[in-house]
Parts: sequence; C-alpha cells; structure tokens
Amino acid sequence: MDRLSTGIRKLDEMLEGGIPRGFLVAITGEPGTGKSILCQHFAWRGYEEGDKVIYVTTEESRNSILEQAELLGMDIRKGVEEGKVIVIDALLATDEWSLTSLDPEALVQKVIDAKKKLGYGRARLIIDSLSAFWLDKPAMARKYSYYIKKVFSKWDFTILATSQYAISTSEAFGFGIEHIADGIIRFRRSVKGGRLRRFLMIEKMRQTNHDLRMYEIEIIPGKGMEIIGPAEFSKEDYALPKKVMERIAEARRKSESEVP
Repeated sequence: MDRLSTGIRKLDEMLEGGIPRGFLVAITGEPGTGKSILCQHFAWRGYEEGDKVIYVTTEESRNSILEQAELLGMDIRKGVEEGKVIVIDALLATDEWSLTSLDPEALVQKVIDAKKKLGYGRARLIIDSLSAFWLDKPAMARKYSYYIKKVFSKWDFTILATSQYAISTSEAFGFGIEHIADGIIRFRRSVKGGRLRRFLMIEKMRQTNHDLRMYEIEIIPGKGMEIIGPAEFSKEDYALPKKVMERIAEARRKSESEVP
C-alpha cells in the first residue's frame, strides 16, 4: 500500500509508515492545539517528495501560513515561488488563488483548477479549516463532507481537513466530517501546574494497525511539531464536566440523524 508521510517521523511510525494514499483524514481539536502545524508538515513533506500540494486556508491569510511555516523550519514559500505549491486564500487575498465566499462548490472548482495548473501526479490537499464552510449551517456538515470527499476521490488527492471543536461551547463542528473521514487525528490540551500541555491521538485510520495511545507533543521554533512520548495522566486530567458531556452527546445524536 502506498502511504504518504505526514512529515513527522514518529507520527509516521504510529501509522505504519504514513497515511494511505487517497484517504481523507480529519484533523480535529480546539484552537491552538497544533492542527495547522501538522498540516504544514504534511504540505512541506509533499513538496520535498515532489507531490502536487494545494493548501486551502480559511482562517489565516496566505502570508500568515507561509510565515508561520518558515518560523518552524519549513520554507513552503519556496514551493509557491517554484510553482509546485498553491495556497488558496479564503480570508484576505483577491488574486487568482483566492475564494470570495465559503461555498463548497466554489472550493471544489478552485481546487480542481489548482490541480490542473500543477499537473498530473500524486497530490496532497490541505483544507484548513473545512468546518469554516458550515459554521453558519452546522446541520450541513455531513452532507458537505460527503460531497467534497466524493468529488476529490477522482483526482488522486490525499486530504487533511481540519475541524475545530470548542469545549467551552460544546459546539461539535467536526462530527459531520468524522463520520465520512477515513481517519481521525485528534488534538487535545490541558493546563496543569500553570503549564499548557498539548496531546495527539490517532482515533481512527482505516487499513492501518495504528498506535492507540495518546502522546504529548511540543511545538519547537525552527523544528515544528515533535512527539515526546506516551502521555501519563489520570482520568481527571482530561475528564469534562457532566453537563458538557451531555451536550456533546446531544450534538452527536443530531449529527448521526443526518443523511448525506
């Protein structure tokens, strides 16, 4: 089986070598947990391996994404300048590679145009974030996810799509895509002893005997994301209040009642 490296060696080991070609993987978690940085690693490794790379950014500008990657040791801007990477900006840009509305059909057409521009070959697509396309209509999450996966499956894309989940509101923007996705990599965070800690877990990856443990991660200037090792903490470190759990369960039930 052809697998694509995530750009993070330890994560590849946890995935038996990487993400299976053609998969749609949901990258979920709260803001500030590392989702976009994983996407940048995936894009950078794609450039290094000669893949066609398309990065759709909806919550940061193109320049912000490129500058952050540079600070972490990934010169994605070089790939853009060489015409091997296209960053589609849905926030600020008004050039050829921009989106003026968060419409799934417009997204699909722009990505296909970018793929045609880059040419034939194995391709990586990052959508950061996909949940932005249904923030004002969360009931459509599953339908939109299904539509996007169905269309892009014909174009030899391996896809990372981020989706945010806010514990404070229990708004489950990711549940629609999680039902459709071939894999789920979830990020979490906690504050203990006055220190922010970040964690990563592979919750699902079809056709893969993946690692089942939660790992602590660090974001290091000049290097990016590094996986430290299996996390050790008690249930109380990550347990949510009962009312929050009830709201999460209700959000899941609503999502599961939807049909594509």
